[in-house]
Amino acid sequence: MVGDTETTVVAWAGDGGTFDIGIQALSGVAERNDDIIYVCYDNEAYMNTGIQRSSATPYGAWTTTTPVKHFKDRPKKDMEAIMAAHRIPYITTASIGYPEDLIRKTKKAKEIKGTRFLHIYAPCPTGWKSRPEDTIKLARMVVQNATFPIYEIEWGEKYTLNIKLKEKKPIIDYLKIQGRFRHLSEKEIALMQEEVDRKWERLLSLVNSK
Repeated sequence: MVGDTETTVVAWAGDGGTFDIGIQALSGVAERNDDIIYVCYDNEAYMNTGIQRSSATPYGAWTTTTPVKHFKDRPKKDMEAIMAAHRIPYITTASIGYPEDLIRKTKKAKEIKGTRFLHIYAPCPTGWKSRPEDTIKLARMVVQNATFPIYEIEWGEKYTLNIKLKEKKPIIDYLKIQGRFRHLSEKEIALMQEEVDRKWERLLSLVNSK
């Protein structure tokens, strides 16, 4: 409502609605630096409508539109880099496997004015062909192997790593407990590991450049 300076406006969308069909509207919000908290709930596919591929779906993953013989052969879109290019005040990643970190960041975002982008990683047992009891395990493993690092970006320039890794785990154990990756060869998994390593080193360089 015009003149309302007290209400915190929150938008909540999935990865498909954010990475794909909603990116035009999101970019407009960010370019204007509208006073809004935008939350992306990322389970790496269009899970509500039939487990179709989105641009958040990682390389190698099975979905109903990328079957085993034609699995996705492109990497996951880097939404943090896209949002950072808009120079908004606050961008962060989070995982349901680390709830204290998520709560802290939600409170922090509420105190900031302008566009705030929260990217939350949340496994989907049905779409990932994983056991429900492994959901939190997966949400922690993806951080520990640096596939989904937990960090913040302020004004598109200041990078802060929130969960530091004493020892970065290999991705193989994470992949093995998800049926959506069961078809991959050792060579394809090695390519995935190389991509994770490359992106991790790039992130560390951005964190250390401040």
